Amino acid sequence: MMSADGTPVRVGVFGLLGSGNLGNDGSLEAVLGYLRAEHPEAVVDALCGGPEVVATRYRIPATRLHWYRGEYRTASRAGAIAAKGLGKLVDAVRTASWVRRHDVVIVPGMGVLEATLPLRPWGFPYALFLLCASGRLFGTRVALVGVGAAPIGKRPTRALVRWSARLATYRSYRDDLSRDAMREMGVDTARDGVYPDLAFALPTPRTGTPSDPQGRPGPVCVGVMDFHGSDDDRARAEEIHRRYLDGTTRFVRSLVEDGRPVRLLTGDECDAPVVAAILDAVDSPLVTAAGAASLADLMKEMAAADTVVATRYHNLVCALKAGVPTLALSYAAKSDALMARMGLAAYCHPAREVDADRLLEQFRALEQRSSELRRTLTERNLVTVRQLDHQFTALTSALFPAADHAHAMQESP
Repeated sequence: MMSADGTPVRVGVFGLLGSGNLGNDGSLEAVLGYLRAEHPEAVVDALCGGPEVVATRYRIPATRLHWYRGEYRTASRAGAIAAKGLGKLVDAVRTASWVRRHDVVIVPGMGVLEATLPLRPWGFPYALFLLCASGRLFGTRVALVGVGAAPIGKRPTRALVRWSARLATYRSYRDDLSRDAMREMGVDTARDGVYPDLAFALPTPRTGTPSDPQGRPGPVCVGVMDFHGSDDDRARAEEIHRRYLDGTTRFVRSLVEDGRPVRLLTGDECDAPVVAAILDAVDSPLVTAAGAASLADLMKEMAAADTVVATRYHNLVCALKAGVPTLALSYAAKSDALMARMGLAAYCHPAREVDADRLLEQFRALEQRSSELRRTLTERNLVTVRQLDHQFTALTSALFPAADHAHAMQESP
C-alpha cells in the first residue's frame, strides 16, 4: 500500500495503550491484525501511554504520549503543578510533530468520548483534542474507530470531546448509545457507523469445560474492578467503592459456601487491590486469582468456566466472545447495551448498588438457562464477526482509498 508519492503509507495508532488496561490493548491488537492482513506494506508506529510495552508486545516503534511522566498523578507541590502546566505546552508541539509524519492516525476503540470513569479534562480529553486538531491542520486522516461515547456533564470535558469528534476524519462507535450521545453533543453523526466492539475481532478461544464425573458444578470467573463511580460521582466515590467491594465479597463468599471454585480476574493493573481485599476477606482455597496479561489470557480463563460474573466492560466482552453465560455488574449504559446485543439483557446488576442476595438469585437463574444461553451466544458471535468485517471494509474505503480502488479493480471482471 503506497501513498501518492510512491512511499509506504505511514499509519499511527494513538491512545492509552500499553498502560495496564487490557481492553485498550485488545482494541489495538484487533486493529493491528486488520492492518497486517489488509495493508501489510503500511509502516505503523504508536503514540501511547506505555511505549515500552507496546514496542515489546506488538513489535512497532512507540513514543510516550505525554512529555511529563507524572501526567496521571495528582499534583500538589508547586514544582509538580508547574511541570504539568509546561507539559501541556510541550505535548501540543510533540503531538503536532508526530501527527505531521503520518498519512493516517487510528484511535482503536476505547471509551475515548466518554467520562463513565473519573476523568480530568486536561488529561486524555486534551490529548485527544490535540491529535484531532493536528490532523485537521496537517491534512492527516484521523479515525476514531469503534469508540465508546456517553453524555458528559462537565462543560470543559464535553467541549474537548465534542471538538475532537468534529475534527476527526472518520468516526464509528461500538453501540447506538455512543452515536446518540455524540449527536446530542452537537456532532453530525449522519455518516457514522455502529459496529460491535473491536475486541470481538480477536481469535476465539476453545470453549467448553471438561465434564465432572460426579456432576459437580464447575468454576465461576468473577471479574472485579477498582470501581469508584463515574466522573460525576467524585463526592461519593469512597462510599460507592465500599458498597461495591462489600457486595462483591459477600457474593464470592456465598459461592464458596456452595462449594464453587472462584477465579478472580481483573482488566487493569489498578484492580489488584480489590482482588487482594476479597482474597483476604474470604480466605478460602476455593478462591484464586489469575494474572492475565492480555484479553486472550482472559478469554482462556473464562472459556474454562461454567459462568462469568464481571464488571469491566472488556471483561464482559471476553466472556461473551468466549460464549460463556455471563452476568454483568453494570456501571454504565454501555454494559447494558452490550448484554442486550448478545441476548443477555436480563442478566445485569447495578455495580453502584451490589445486593449480594439479589445477585445470587440472578446468578442461579442464569445457570439454569446455561445451555440455551450458550447457543444464543454462538449465534450472536457469528453475527458480530460479519459486522466487524463490514467495519474494516468501511475503514479501508475511508482511510486508504487507493488500496480500496486497487482491490475493486482486481475483483472486477
